[in-house]
Amino acid sequence: MVLESFTPGTMDELGLGYEAAKALNPDVMYVSTCLMGQTGPAAPMAGYGNHAAAISGFYEVTGWDDRPPSGPFTAYTDTIAPRFLATAVMAAVDRWKRTGEGCRIEQAQMEAALHFLAKELVEYQVNGRVPRRAGNADPAMAPHGALPVAGTDEWIAIAVEDDAAWARLAALIGEAWAQEDRWRTLAGRLAGREELERLLAGWTAPQDGMALVERLQQAGIAAGFVKRSSDLLADPQLAHRRFFHPLQHPEMGEVPYEGHQFIISGYQSGPRRPAPCLGEHSMEVLLEVLGLDEEEVARLAAGLG
Repeated sequence: MVLESFTPGTMDELGLGYEAAKALNPDVMYVSTCLMGQTGPAAPMAGYGNHAAAISGFYEVTGWDDRPPSGPFTAYTDTIAPRFLATAVMAAVDRWKRTGEGCRIEQAQMEAALHFLAKELVEYQVNGRVPRRAGNADPAMAPHGALPVAGTDEWIAIAVEDDAAWARLAALIGEAWAQEDRWRTLAGRLAGREELERLLAGWTAPQDGMALVERLQQAGIAAGFVKRSSDLLADPQLAHRRFFHPLQHPEMGEVPYEGHQFIISGYQSGPRRPAPCLGEHSMEVLLEVLGLDEEEVARLAAGLG
């Protein structure tokens, strides 16, 4: 199995392309993944998932319409493409076990990501409308967005999924404006979305965010506290799941290393040692991994190798 993610043509230039690998091993499974695919006018384009996300159209629909595109969080297509690639690789391995035949798999990150824009593509194809950035607004839910709470730059997110959820929220608010008939239906809430969210923000702003989120969730209303990294380190759910692994680093002291995103029965997942310092494992690599003797290592260290 060979997996590579260079710009198309790079592996051939290194003498490690598919044909070279196949000559050495006729049943090789050779996997190539890049931004735009191995062929076509855009194939030579090099870059990262951020660029592929922009080219694919995600930046145009992420953010606010009166501001420049902000794009989805992270190099978005980098998080999508490996899921499809892993499935294709497993299928190739299954075929190899049954037939003994290898194959060539090539993936374009742009193509792997476009299904997440299916709704926007259909909207244009059927209705001729090009979807634009809409902030936190949702066409089927209102209110839907982030609202201020007590403190400096503290926020909670609320999503009212249907009329029944609004009725529960209105009862929790307990103020006259929340009981008005115009807010009882989705159509009314969408029509007055901006005014409704201003009123709701006035209700949330003086309240403790974590306490309010708990009250909302108990009432069956989708809500969450907008957390910072410092909040995540103290998050009780992550602590219960032992997501962070505190390890002692010789230079930085105790460091919370991130664990795996899954739990396997009978297996202690996550890092077992802190990040190495510069040159910490040089002797181990030279003597144990490469199998050099101490005299050879001494000659290398003296610049005589």
